[in-house]
Amino acid sequence: MSPQPLNADASGTREITLDAAGIPLSGLIAEPRSGRPRAVVVAVHGGGMRAGYFDSRARPGLSLLALGADLGYTVLAVDRPGYGSSAPWLPRGQSLAEQAATLHDALADFAAGHDTGAGIFVVAHSNGGKLALAAAAEERGRSLLGLDISGLGSRLAVRTDQLPGQNGHGDWRRHWGSLRLYPPDAFRQGRHLVSPVPELEAREGPLWPAMYPGIARRVRIPVRFTFAEQEQWWLFDEDALAELRRPLAAPKTVIDHQPDAGHNLSLGWAARTYHLKALGFLEDCLLARDAAPAQRPAARPVSPPVPVP
Repeated sequence: MSPQPLNADASGTREITLDAAGIPLSGLIAEPRSGRPRAVVVAVHGGGMRAGYFDSRARPGLSLLALGADLGYTVLAVDRPGYGSSAPWLPRGQSLAEQAATLHDALADFAAGHDTGAGIFVVAHSNGGKLALAAAAEERGRSLLGLDISGLGSRLAVRTDQLPGQNGHGDWRRHWGSLRLYPPDAFRQGRHLVSPVPELEAREGPLWPAMYPGIARRVRIPVRFTFAEQEQWWLFDEDALAELRRPLAAPKTVIDHQPDAGHNLSLGWAARTYHLKALGFLEDCLLARDAAPAQRPAARPVSPPVPVP
């Protein structure tokens, strides 16, 4: 199955379905109005949400899809395995390793039918950040340009029994922080984005602190983490950030803090600010690649002169 565009709206964002080795993955796509894309930004939502998390219409300028397309990128926001159109195929969801393989299959299908410009860069939120890291840790992930992850650490700020799961989304206030950080329309829109957390994802949730080091040691592309001022699921004090950095094999790791924001960064007033910084990190990754020293062929060994008798 090739990627199938569906309904488009006035902004140019339209629905799309990708074939992940027989599993349909739904999502949203926005493309530049002219010319080939500079790169493809793949946006991966968190637990209990959908791809529309990155397409906030609460106020103009908050949508990552619209912003990215305006700046010359193709932005592809996917429903993770177990959400959207894949839910009937995966009623229990998938483990993190299985999600990573499925995502790579879907991106291969997308690349077969679309110009990807300089390559693929991943912007991910919360549980989607776990998938982004797991995908980058695979052999196929080494071709990614980089990762920009928000709302994810390696040391929990809550007890494991307080995490969102099949029986609920946990303490809803931790997802948002102060309500003043969001346009009022964000909460009405948010109701349409909420989706059940698949069983296998919910079971693995408490295991992330133990899983992270082994995954991080295999990530060999640039990574940027952002913690909102009112992030309440993950610790981000000095010790926690040192623990987050320590196992990463990434050539570059950046940790940023976003003021005036809660966990659901891309639905708040700070969404445009955060998205611009994420795309700025993508530009840093492209610059580092373009400005890298040329790889010279190894010099042939020179034999010492033979003395003349």
